[in-house]
Amino acid sequence: MTTLTSSELVGVVFELLPQKSATLFPHYTKTLHAWFLDQVRTFDPNLSATLHDNQTKKSFTLSGLEGKMNTKGQNLQLLPHHPYRWYLTVFSRPLIQWLDRWLAQLPPTIQLRYAPLQIESVSFFLPPTTYSQLYQTQLAKTLTLSFVSPTSFRRKGHHFPLPLPFNVFQSYLRRWIDFSGIPVDNAAFLNWVEESVLINRHHLETVKVAAGKQGKVTGFLGAIEYSLTPEARNIKAFHRLFTALSQLAPYCGTGHKTTFGLGQTRLGWINEPNSLETLFVQRLLAQRIDELTEILMQSQKRTGGERAINVSQTQATILARQEAGESLSAIAQDLEMPYQTVKTYAKRARMKTSKVKS
Repeated sequence: MTTLTSSELVGVVFELLPQKSATLFPHYTKTLHAWFLDQVRTFDPNLSATLHDNQTKKSFTLSGLEGKMNTKGQNLQLLPHHPYRWYLTVFSRPLIQWLDRWLAQLPPTIQLRYAPLQIESVSFFLPPTTYSQLYQTQLAKTLTLSFVSPTSFRRKGHHFPLPLPFNVFQSYLRRWIDFSGIPVDNAAFLNWVEESVLINRHHLETVKVAAGKQGKVTGFLGAIEYSLTPEARNIKAFHRLFTALSQLAPYCGTGHKTTFGLGQTRLGWINEPNSLETLFVQRLLAQRIDELTEILMQSQKRTGGERAINVSQTQATILARQEAGESLSAIAQDLEMPYQTVKTYAKRARMKTSKVKS
């Protein structure tokens, strides 16, 4: 594999092979996330701490597993000796430098909980490049993007499941400002986006899935094509930035929770998401969390207020995942909560839901 020392962005794909049949829970991308950060920590503890602690400046994305799976209730079943693909993108120089060292000393397996995956090979699916090279890309009049995993934005504390031009390019611009080192007038550019970027066509579907550290996300899947007004193309600086951010999209992903498998983005028009089986079980879990949250809210003495909603949703998430077969210790680790707190929440949720049923 080519050395990455002069690069700032890259996308790699791992070809993986499970040695036996294994069960995956709908939240398994959290385990991939934790495994990856642990690999970073092994080589560079300070970099790992930065990635873990800085929630707004994470310079990587990772996908879920792509390949044939069976479903068993609310869980997934990996097939023994069947190939799977896992995508990782990196878009900052410090993490690229770590990646270059790590790829030269790869461990033999990815240790998912209950499902060790043998690493067969690693290759580029997005070429190594730099922000300067992206900025010199030939100017484009249109942009076609496909969102192959559930994608969403945060807006006024809620999920916003629409790829409006402002939201999409604000998402890319934030990464550009954080990592490129190339100055831009962000407010003026976003005003230009509002006035200049048109939606030509789209094929989108709204989905609600269990994702991220806890709870659920309302997002979208599908493809969309944007174009520029003729007047917009006369403002060369913004036209160039529009093109550069378009090329950045598959490296940095779209929206939030991209380090947990959401917002996986590809150039071009793709009709189907990466893993229909994963989407199915994540939807089932999200529906169960919704049902339990509603029941728990009914049992609250004070049903209003953000705190009551958050507590009910956290308890519902814990109980729903326990019902699906996950251990409380694994849930506590994923949610970064003390085990005794998670155990107490599960007990309270079970008691409250049983009272409502009776």
